[in-house]
Amino acid sequence: MNISIRHETEQDYRAVDELTREAFWNLYVPGCDEHYLVHQMRDHPDFLSELAFVAVADGTIVGNIMYARSWVVDASNHRLETVTFGPISVLPAWQRQGVGGALIRHTSKIALDNGYKAIIIHGHPHNYCKHGFKSAKDYNISDAEGRFPYSLLVLELEKGFFAGHSWRYHTSDAYNIDAQAAAEFDKQFAPKQKEYRYTQEEFHIASRAYLG
Repeated sequence: MNISIRHETEQDYRAVDELTREAFWNLYVPGCDEHYLVHQMRDHPDFLSELAFVAVADGTIVGNIMYARSWVVDASNHRLETVTFGPISVLPAWQRQGVGGALIRHTSKIALDNGYKAIIIHGHPHNYCKHGFKSAKDYNISDAEGRFPYSLLVLELEKGFFAGHSWRYHTSDAYNIDAQAAAEFDKQFAPKQKEYRYTQEEFHIASRAYLG
């Protein structure tokens, strides 16, 4: 694999929107709205532009990663700042070739250098445990309602950062999507067929699963 990784620039926006659409189309639902999420995140105050990177091969952007602020709060209302990435996108022809892993490794080092102690995401363990992520329950981190989602994963950048407390994870409203606005935004792109795939059922199961 011969790729380079660099910061996203304004000139990359359209290409990143398009590759995100390609990466997620029909994956979790018929169609997708992740490309609209990418578009709206850039204008949100919680967006971390210093952690927005693209992977480039032969002059073409083949992958990208974006982050927003997140945080955890303990029973004493003590708040610790964390970061959350997503979407992380790779063009279908480049998937399972190490592009996503390279983006995670590159940005996690920068996140630590910038003072962030952990990355917390919602994702499928099969995709992220190989990159060092563990169940949030292992760190006594629940969601905002006190539950332990199967998909809630943590990459601890500073070991022992969460020790000795129970935490509730809070994500930025940068990830809240207006379905109608997303549908309107999608009209700017070439038409694509919305279809059912088995991955959508896998997503529905995983997203509703909690650890006891």
